[in-house]
Amino acid sequence: MTGQIAAVCVLHELLPEPGNPGGVTAIDKRPADGAVAVGPLGLSGDTQIDTTHHGGAEYAVYLYAQEDADWWAAELGRAIPPGLFGENLRTVGLDVSGAVIGQQMRIGTGGLLVEVTSPRNPCGTFARRMGEPHWVKRFTQRRAPGAYVRVLAAGPVAAGDDVEVLSVPRHGITVADLMAPARPGAAAALLGAAEAGEVILGPRMRSDAEREQQRG
Repeated sequence: MTGQIAAVCVLHELLPEPGNPGGVTAIDKRPADGAVAVGPLGLSGDTQIDTTHHGGAEYAVYLYAQEDADWWAAELGRAIPPGLFGENLRTVGLDVSGAVIGQQMRIGTGGLLVEVTSPRNPCGTFARRMGEPHWVKRFTQRRAPGAYVRVLAAGPVAAGDDVEVLSVPRHGITVADLMAPARPGAAAALLGAAEAGEVILGPRMRSDAEREQQRG
């Protein structure tokens, strides 16, 4: 399975956000020119403000599909340009929300290797960014969250790079399955796969899955 990078987005400017550390948010991403280096904490020229809830190595890079952005553009009657959702990589030809937790992908030819870790769950910062009524509820109901990935091997990324899916864990639980509220049974299945050694869960994904499992 192969897709492509349509745009690479990094921080444009910090915006006021009283609830965040320092009172700002880095959700304002815009397309960058040329290749951008990617390391364990994300893209060069980008930044993570609230690494406790939205960043860190487990959530280093956020991918969103052009196909899902096109759906939202039609639904909202407005353009959804790359970076508007705070994504780092806008993709084409790749089912990002259908990606399986633990799925590994090679991006470009410079050695960049990533692994899918989590869905994006919408928050108040995202709602204020969009300015759309009931945005958190609407985004959740659509269940096209996009995917966070960890960086297994650093490397550059540029618009036009191919994205090759290298491996997909057998458990089959996707980021859309785990978007809160998770599909019934999805969290338990993922935790079982982790216990069997089929997938390695980061601390936050494990905690989220355990919480969803308790909800039944």
